[in-house]
Amino acid sequence: MMDFSKLKPARDVAIIGIGSTEFGEHWNKSLRELAGEAGSKALHDANINPEEIQLLVGGNMSGGMFVGQEHGSGLFADYLGINPTPSMRTEAACASGSVAARVGFMAVASGMYDVVAVGGAEKMTDVPGDTATSVLAGAMDQENEAFHGLTFPSVYAFLANRHMFDYGTTREQIAMIPVKNHKNGHLNPIAHFKSKITVEDVMNSALVADPLRLLDCSPISDGAASIIMVPADKAKDYDDDPIYIRASAQASDSLTVHDRRDMTTLDATVWAAKEAYQRAGLSPKDINIAEVHDCFSINELIAYEDLGFAKKGEGGKLIESGEVEIGGKIPINTSGGLKAKGHPVGATGIAQLYELVEQLRGKAGKRQVENARYGLAHNVGGSGATVVVHILSNER
Repeated sequence: MMDFSKLKPARDVAIIGIGSTEFGEHWNKSLRELAGEAGSKALHDANINPEEIQLLVGGNMSGGMFVGQEHGSGLFADYLGINPTPSMRTEAACASGSVAARVGFMAVASGMYDVVAVGGAEKMTDVPGDTATSVLAGAMDQENEAFHGLTFPSVYAFLANRHMFDYGTTREQIAMIPVKNHKNGHLNPIAHFKSKITVEDVMNSALVADPLRLLDCSPISDGAASIIMVPADKAKDYDDDPIYIRASAQASDSLTVHDRRDMTTLDATVWAAKEAYQRAGLSPKDINIAEVHDCFSINELIAYEDLGFAKKGEGGKLIESGEVEIGGKIPINTSGGLKAKGHPVGATGIAQLYELVEQLRGKAGKRQVENARYGLAHNVGGSGATVVVHILSNER
């Protein structure tokens, strides 16, 4: 792997504004209204006017199939009233939002633009559940996986079974992850699910793909989130409490799971994390809080290991230790994660950054992590063909 620590952006980048809708089932709001709400809140938080935006980048996985709306870039710019400002849409399955954030980061870091708005939005509940499953299957290999009946629950069930076989991970350990995330979601006013659950609830919920059950699976959600980026040396002209992007990294792996080196490791996570740590000059031990991609419970457990928070095969021990709880050594998914906060796929990556900014500002309320300095966001596209890792800090 090349040494990314020697590659520096032309300018440091800061986040000066954030906004989010509540995540859930928004029967009375359209895709444009959700995106507009989140964008307007971010502009208000940054105390800037729409005409100050020089570039808009929006993450959206499949507006065309969910609501029949393609050309989201034009839609979002028009609805926010920022024409003729350039606007673009990014798509990378469930990592669409984080890729948008990365494009926005590079636009500011390069010196091409000074004020960039980045958003993510998805309206998923307007189609039946089986249609949503079919749309999401578009993020896997159509010829070699989806055509033969594979779905994402079954893919992650393969990973769970293999991890249990190789490392002795227990079903109870996996079930502890959604329990933790629902407890955190209970404290989050914008979470899709605010109800607490127990290990027994998870173990007794409907079987989806053995060993994964309904309460191991993130929901179908609607929602949007947005952030405003500027050069770090100008950030305090807008905001007394900017949050700095210390690293942005992305990696790819094979689209098909059967071509992977190891079913229990998402190599793209490992590679993206290593690059992010190098660019930030940090190690996993320096991270105080993380938002990781828990589309299914097993994915969070595997992320513990791939991100360096636990040794390989010891993710189950980490969740048992309580160290990933609020108040523990490395609180993970204080927002409630995808499982409880919700997973409107195009918005998820931006929502993770939203949570980290709130935490690093010290404004996360009852779920606040004390003395947080460094936060990591980990967003997975599909079953790991795309992974994006960001590291934020309240110190430049």
